[in-house]
Parts: sequence; C-alpha cells; structure tokens
Amino acid sequence: MDRSVKITSPDGQAAQSKTELTVEAVLFPPSDWVPNNPTLPVIIYHQAVPEGSQAVETFEHLFRQAGWQGLWRNGVFDYHHYHSLGHEVLGIAEGRARLLIGGPAGREISVNAGDCLVLPAGTGHKRIDASRDFLVIGAYPPGQQADILTEAPSDSQLASIGALALPHADPIEGAGGSLQRLWHSRA
Repeated sequence: MDRSVKITSPDGQAAQSKTELTVEAVLFPPSDWVPNNPTLPVIIYHQAVPEGSQAVETFEHLFRQAGWQGLWRNGVFDYHHYHSLGHEVLGIAEGRARLLIGGPAGREISVNAGDCLVLPAGTGHKRIDASRDFLVIGAYPPGQQADILTEAPSDSQLASIGALALPHADPIEGAGGSLQRLWHSRA
C-alpha cells in the first residue's frame, strides 16, 4: 500500500498530493475551554479503506484486529465535546461531513467515506454538517472509554488525559503503523 506522512499546522498549511493512503498529523493547542492534547497529534488517514459497501465491516475488522474495543456505529455530535477517559478512532464508513477538530478555534476538516481519524484524549470535535448517509464506526483502546465532556476540564480530568496509556496498535495500519511512529516518539 502506498503511503505518505504529512505533518501540518492547525491552519492546514503544507500541501501534498494524495496517494492511495495519506496520513496527516496535526497537534492542536488549547482552544477556549477545550484542552486538546498537549503532546499527541490528531492523526487523519485519507482514503484509509476503499469506499463502498464493505467499509463498515472493513473498519470494524481493522479496529478489532488492532485490539480497539467498544465498537459503535453512529455519527459525530453537533456540539463541541472531548473525552478524558479514552483516545477515540472514527472510521468514516459512509457519506461525507465537515468536522471542527480542536475546539472553537480548531480546524475544519472535510471527511469522506473511507477516511479515518484518531483523536487523542482531550481533543475537541463536533460535526458542522453531514450528508444524510453519514455513518461513523468508532472504538477505543483496551480499558478506555468515552466520557462526553462539554466544559473546561477539572484538574483530575487533565491528569487523566495525560496519563492514558498509548494504544499498542494503529487501528488502520496495525503494529508499527503511523500511530506508533507519531505518538510513541512523543511519549
């Protein structure tokens, strides 16, 4: 599988042509009441899986194979929120959407069926708009879960964000994938 890695700033600078799979990492500073993650970037996989009728099953298989758990099927809330008890993977199985990642002053990101995002704990996210068929497959690393926070974190929530274990496997590329290269080097 062809792949490239592109590191960009939250404003989206640094253009690069897409290959079959393009991996992008963006580190977001705090934004208003949203803490974001101080050390771990959001990882965006463009064209992670082929678009089509098997995307749901493909994402679920990849996530399970990598040890991610608590799989769910739904969308993304239309209000800013973040999680302090778990990192989260969002596989875009159907449709398209515009998401605001990184809190109120974050970055608008367009996603399409086949794309995937890994949001480190603390990262703000919300749906701006979406197609009627927008469907997300989500999951969390072992022992982690989503608490839905919509206000500034407490000291204990900030401590939880910083203390969460890193996933052992990339939810798309498996052991030794982009997540390990981009997150484990910062730990």
